[in-house]
Amino acid sequence: MTPIDKIIKELCPDGVDYYCLGDIGKFYGGLTGKSKDDFKDGNAKFITYKNVYSNPALDINPVETVKILPNENQRTLEYGDIIFTGSSETPDECGFSSVVTHIPTENLYLNSFCFIYRLNDKNFLLPDFSKHLFRSGNLRYQIGKTASGVTRFNVSKDKMAKVKIPVPPIPVQEEIVRILDSFTELTAELTAELTARKKQYEYYRNRLLTSYRNIPMMELGDVCNVIAGGTPSKRNNHFWDGGTIKWLGSAVCQNCKGIDNVTDYITEQGLNSSSAKLMRKGTTLIALVGATIGKVAFLPFEAAINQNIAGIYPKDTTVLVPSYVYYACTTLYPKFIALTQGSKLAMANISFVRRLKIPVPPLETQNKIVQVLDNFDSICSDLKIGLPAEIEARTKQYEYYRDKLLSFKEKS
Repeated sequence: MTPIDKIIKELCPDGVDYYCLGDIGKFYGGLTGKSKDDFKDGNAKFITYKNVYSNPALDINPVETVKILPNENQRTLEYGDIIFTGSSETPDECGFSSVVTHIPTENLYLNSFCFIYRLNDKNFLLPDFSKHLFRSGNLRYQIGKTASGVTRFNVSKDKMAKVKIPVPPIPVQEEIVRILDSFTELTAELTAELTARKKQYEYYRNRLLTSYRNIPMMELGDVCNVIAGGTPSKRNNHFWDGGTIKWLGSAVCQNCKGIDNVTDYITEQGLNSSSAKLMRKGTTLIALVGATIGKVAFLPFEAAINQNIAGIYPKDTTVLVPSYVYYACTTLYPKFIALTQGSKLAMANISFVRRLKIPVPPLETQNKIVQVLDNFDSICSDLKIGLPAEIEARTKQYEYYRDKLLSFKEKS
């Protein structure tokens, strides 16, 4: 019998109590009444949507700031707060949680596209337990059902209040945290090493793409077709049921030369009756909104895209190699981030993308660059080899034990 089995047998042999969120805590919104100018040269720390989405334990030392006036009535984050993303382009990505696991040393203000859940009794759940619990399979399933929408999905706080969570005794929570943190710590070490490799890769990529003299810089709109897609009406089942055409949302853009997941499938009727656009194999995709803004992907197959993606393909492949366009576009990420500084919700448009410039060297040079960078990309991104494969295996191992450890019998 393992230590966790012994503790559970001793402290909760008949199961644990389950509670609806609305019975043990309250929901609060983020910042209100702010304009874009308030996010320029701010005097207080600002928690972005991306910070919440990307971190089970909130990063409480962000670089983003917001302007807060003296005596301004705005809610600040507290130790133990559980923060949720309030909206996304897919229901599966709504309600992602991040927990304040350390006591803030200064005021932290939350963006208006996320919301706070605060326990009535902060001793009820350990913050480090919450960071695992609210991203577990069972909770993600429940939270996913609270979102509704058409082209964008929003979480219903009334439905969130009915989500049920297990609350085991504190010693059980502590032991689960110890076990699960051991998994995440190892994964974090591997991820840090991979991040270092990616920075090295980005350095050499940028050198390769900028070290040639007298190379013309061309606007994407001049040398490529740059278009956005759309979303068939969710109210028309004929656009979706039995669909065979791959349809992608911006979440597929993860700075990888390839795509692992398809967002959904639409029918031929759905494609022809909407602004969704069918992109050919070899198209570069750039996310235009949300946590993935500015990130790219490279289509390994034909697929339709929605309105939150720019599809980019050379007008003349004797002038531009499609794979070269992908790598050139990976260097544009800082321009998207600069564009969205001070925005409540990161967003770009097609006109902005068309005006971005990339170097256009001779075709032979493009092919050499692609060959070198393809090798680098495989080392940093291929889930079948090296560090990416090990991180993927560790992540799956963590998720398996997390969901197993957090599946409690409900006390009758």
